[in-house]
Amino acid sequence: MSEKKSGFGAFLLVLVLIVVATLVLTPFLSPSGPDNSEAIEAARVATGGAQTREDIMARQRGERVDYDFRRTDTGDPQRAADPTGQLGTLGGVSDAEMFRSLRYGTADVTASASSPGATVLIQDGGMSWMHYREDWLGTYGGWLLLGMIGLLAIVYFALGRVPIAGERTGRTILRFGNFDRWMHWMTAGSFILLALTGLVSMYGRQFLIPVMGLDAHATLALWSKLVHNNVSWAFMLGVVLIFFKWVRYNIPNWNDVKWMMVLGGLFNHDIHPPAGKFNAGQKLIFWSVIGLSVAIAATGISLLMPFSAPIFDPFFGWINNLGLLSWLGLPDLPTQLSPQQEMQFTQLVHATVGFGFMAMIIGHIYIGTAGMEGAFDAMGSGYVEEQWAKEHHSLWLDEVKAKEATSQAPAE
Repeated sequence: MSEKKSGFGAFLLVLVLIVVATLVLTPFLSPSGPDNSEAIEAARVATGGAQTREDIMARQRGERVDYDFRRTDTGDPQRAADPTGQLGTLGGVSDAEMFRSLRYGTADVTASASSPGATVLIQDGGMSWMHYREDWLGTYGGWLLLGMIGLLAIVYFALGRVPIAGERTGRTILRFGNFDRWMHWMTAGSFILLALTGLVSMYGRQFLIPVMGLDAHATLALWSKLVHNNVSWAFMLGVVLIFFKWVRYNIPNWNDVKWMMVLGGLFNHDIHPPAGKFNAGQKLIFWSVIGLSVAIAATGISLLMPFSAPIFDPFFGWINNLGLLSWLGLPDLPTQLSPQQEMQFTQLVHATVGFGFMAMIIGHIYIGTAGMEGAFDAMGSGYVEEQWAKEHHSLWLDEVKAKEATSQAPAE
């Protein structure tokens, strides 16, 4: 009997080709429309540099309109329109032009305070920051955490706990010593405190004030801030110790590829791929923790020292110099940020990384407790059942037994 092909392979190939073609051709097919830049510029001259009807129509057509010209339109008498002409100005400067000079930070402002942000009188990035933080980050970050918990619940009830498949030997192997467990629990405990206090800061006004009232929330928010700012140093110390203590065990190798091909036997408890002291999944956690910790520590230190440790002004300049954004038809990132804008970008990245970090650690906690039999013992007592080590870290077990045999061999 001949086999009937489903055609799914051909469909998948066509889908991949469409996606690739879209990514390649999008920069060249953007709806830029005809080049009316000369006509628009001439119309702006007639109005003394103000926004024109052509600007408005171009924006309505979906075209990108460059409004950078307005940043320099801040009251130069040489650029002003004739007072008797269309939208003419008196004295070479209008209220709108003065407003723009304050908005874009070009006005000559003096202040008695010496802080970096004291001379910024208008900073319109605050509304965008609040919208992203509360509407986008708060909503999708919360769903990310709840979704991770729900997904793990489905995995647990559908697949059950990963058991110790073989017969227990009754013998235990030392997996982590006192110092290893101390630095792990210091880092884990400080991370949990940082996560909880960070969530209080993110959702306190929205969820806690209606429940506990303004006064109680104010006290909780104050202590959360103090705990968050000071416990962060313990977390950073723990990450540094973990890196130098365990980095040599987390270098990827070919065994990790084999482990990933079967996902460590997660969906088939009879499969036990060989692994060293840390398997491929643990190595992913290790390097993710290191990378996310660098990002969250850098932004956190910048927030602890506001206006003193800028990050995004030079970082955005570096991205612009790569030329990737222009190739994709995207505008360059801003590189002349006000002190307030710098802090807003820093806070958003700090919170965004924090949500991703928390989602990953929820998965890590699941595997180390309810998800795998015998896994918690490694960081609990430090000793693991020999059969567990044989099934999940067979290469490491062989190394331990080889060292024991060498140390117990009689001297000649």
